[in-house]
Amino acid sequence: MEYVGVTMFLLMFTFFLIIPGTDSKCTECVSLQPTQHGKVGDSMLLKVETHFDVQNVTFQGSWCKIKPNNTLLVTFDNIKAILNLRLLNRLELNLPDVSLKFEHLYEDTQGEYELQINIVFPGIPSPVPVTKRVTVTVSVPVSMPVISKTPESELVEDRDNVTLTCSVEHGTNVQYKWLKNNMVVGPSERHTFSQDYETLVINPVKKEDIGQYICEAQNHISSKLSKLAELIVFYGPYNLAVNSDQGLKTEGVFTVNPEKLVFFECVADSNPPNTCVWISKTKNSTEILMTGPRFEVKPYELPQEKAKYSQEGSALSTLTFITISSVVIIVCMMFVLLRKSCHPRMLKTIYRRPMTEQRGLHRSGHEDATEDFGIYEFVSVPGKMDSTQASCRSLARLDSVKDLHTTIYDVIIHVPETPTLSLLK
Repeated sequence: MEYVGVTMFLLMFTFFLIIPGTDSKCTECVSLQPTQHGKVGDSMLLKVETHFDVQNVTFQGSWCKIKPNNTLLVTFDNIKAILNLRLLNRLELNLPDVSLKFEHLYEDTQGEYELQINIVFPGIPSPVPVTKRVTVTVSVPVSMPVISKTPESELVEDRDNVTLTCSVEHGTNVQYKWLKNNMVVGPSERHTFSQDYETLVINPVKKEDIGQYICEAQNHISSKLSKLAELIVFYGPYNLAVNSDQGLKTEGVFTVNPEKLVFFECVADSNPPNTCVWISKTKNSTEILMTGPRFEVKPYELPQEKAKYSQEGSALSTLTFITISSVVIIVCMMFVLLRKSCHPRMLKTIYRRPMTEQRGLHRSGHEDATEDFGIYEFVSVPGKMDSTQASCRSLARLDSVKDLHTTIYDVIIHVPETPTLSLLK
């Protein structure tokens, strides 16, 4: 009895050692592609690859469709196969590799399938079960997609949003892709998509969204592109500026040549295109000069010294202010110098002097230097004496001389060696 017990124990131990090893090995001796795609009307073969000697084993099993409905398709063993009578014209089983073939794919063929096979190896009393699953997709080729836009009215930047929808008349298992100017459009803060990317929502629309949009519809067996759809957004105007090929522009102020015809152009980035209105502004009034992108200024319309047009109006620039101030200061300085040079007392003294005394000759040249201090005028008159002296008052009577050839104005100041009391006064 003791000998029999030990023998039974060894047999059971050997059995449990062999079975797990065989099972582990046979899970890899049958392979099947987990996903296969087909087209309606075509055939499909669910190819089973066996990695054992099918001639030296026995097996039996079945094919079932487990999703969406659990349906038995075929049962088989080494010798024969028994097909579901309702599917005789659709299925075929290849022996001995138990590959399943669909003669004609229908939309309802799509689903998940399971292969169950029990393999009996020589010397192993119990069969080894093997299970494999495969997902089958049956697609209808997609037709050309069409893009629709909601709303269809005009879109204004930062105010409106838009929904673009891509749809196909025919096609199954369709996935969509959006392109703008041939660049893929992806999710962002303003761009959101439905689960299958059928719809694209832009909220709010921006200037950057303007462009040509294309929708691509595709499934496992086909792909089609839609026609171009133009998205238009109203915006602006941005970057308003006034330009001119003539003149010098300094800090928005144009300095131009008053003798030439001058053109100014108004430019801005906007949609729809902007309309330019040229306005003249003064302190008390505003006048519309013309409407249009180009403004023409004729020479006779410009001031004599310089004409300045700026985008802000007719305000003087800093450079103009400095120039005018400098001119005023120079004029004032000249006036002061003239006033000092032509002193009223000296002029008055000269005016009172008789002409004969003024024309008198001095033997020594400068007996009294105080009498020579003043402003002299030298006039050359043909046919008369070579030189004529006159006081500042004679300047007013020069217009009466008709045959003057040359007139020279000079300031002569003689400072006497010994200052006299009359000069200091």
